[in-house]
Amino acid sequence: MKKKIYDDAISSINELLKDNMTIASGGFGLCGIPENLISAIVNSKVKGLTIIGNNAGVDDFGMGLLLKKKQVKKVIASYVGENKEFERQVLNGKLELELTPQGTLAEKLRAGGAGIPAFYTRTGVSTKLAEGKETRSFGGKEYVLEESLRADLSIVKGWKGDASGNLIYSETAQNFNPMIATCGDKCIAEVEELVPIGSLEPNNIHTPGIYVDRIIAGKNYEKRVEFLTTTDSDNKSASKTREAMAKRAAQELSDGDYVNLGIGIPTLVANFIPDHINVTLQSENGLLGIGPFPSPKSVNPDLINAGKQTITHIKGASFFSSAESFAMIRGGHMDLSILGGLEVSERGDLANFMVPGKMVKGPGGAMDLVSGVKKVIVLMEHSAKDGTAKILKKCNLPLTGKEVADMIITELAVFVVDKNAGKLILTELMPFVELEEVKQKTGVNFDIKLN
Repeated sequence: MKKKIYDDAISSINELLKDNMTIASGGFGLCGIPENLISAIVNSKVKGLTIIGNNAGVDDFGMGLLLKKKQVKKVIASYVGENKEFERQVLNGKLELELTPQGTLAEKLRAGGAGIPAFYTRTGVSTKLAEGKETRSFGGKEYVLEESLRADLSIVKGWKGDASGNLIYSETAQNFNPMIATCGDKCIAEVEELVPIGSLEPNNIHTPGIYVDRIIAGKNYEKRVEFLTTTDSDNKSASKTREAMAKRAAQELSDGDYVNLGIGIPTLVANFIPDHINVTLQSENGLLGIGPFPSPKSVNPDLINAGKQTITHIKGASFFSSAESFAMIRGGHMDLSILGGLEVSERGDLANFMVPGKMVKGPGGAMDLVSGVKKVIVLMEHSAKDGTAKILKKCNLPLTGKEVADMIITELAVFVVDKNAGKLILTELMPFVELEEVKQKTGVNFDIKLN
């Protein structure tokens, strides 16, 4: 049998590296990333790289190390909001960025590994990310053509692997790893535990060894955990306001719902799931679990993989890859998504992923969610920090989705979007809020039908 086991990351990868190559790297945030292989690429000083992955790491960890050393010329990613060095290079024109919706990115990689050159998807239709791409109507709905992705080299991180290259991933560390393992001309895997052939249960293998050319036993994993950070402005009053908003949004949950919660204020909704109902929360990186949860009710997949939170906190849980995750979303199996927003229009258009020239975050899974789930609620502060309105006649920022929001909940009011009429209906004022204040801070006229 052809030798696949190598002694370390450097010996497994150095001869495969060259300037101006394309490298796809597994992982989601800081979870399930091939730390040893990334370090070997950094130390090789190879440059002019195009890197593909869900995100760009952080300034001093993960793929962010390659950016810090100026070894990268282009990034194809979904979400880059946690990397300040990345944002600086993009805004200064030093780095080319190809933002791709998270589910589209997962499918582009899966399709690339499966020999499928392109596919149509609803995600991104009528947004900036679909400009210049072919569109076609199926069943009365518009779809955009997306080309698949392949790489010169794929690097992935597994939990266990054997000499044949068979891999098992740990819980949400599946994420982008299974697809990326298939899309490279060569694939190198690093694993926490390298076991003899025959040691792995065949039913449990996520990536068959046919996709893996080389494998190493990784060392000294940091397993960093991403925590919520706050600023001085996050005082007790602001915290209570956000909690009140999340509590109101939780009233929209129904027993048996499958729900996805976006980052920011929407995450807090998990803390206020009514005791008399059960909902199943879905995380884009590959987790389903039934709530409500014991305190703290919200579940952090990175904590699970770092051993700081256990699966016993989640009832009826299942784990899967990012490709499977977005098949659920695009396929219309999700009942509700609660997302944050930068701007929302009277027709339900949503903008929440970038401010040109000022902020580059990326769409993450938002574009897929708003195009695939049955109901979309935008949970956001009513006004921007400078006092300007965020609820407008027409969005000024690049759209995440056109006519996608069904409801808007802010600290001041609740609006329902009448998509047929193309207007907003004010249905509820928050406690101690006057109608006149809502009128003054809303950038569009609206109908009033208070409950």
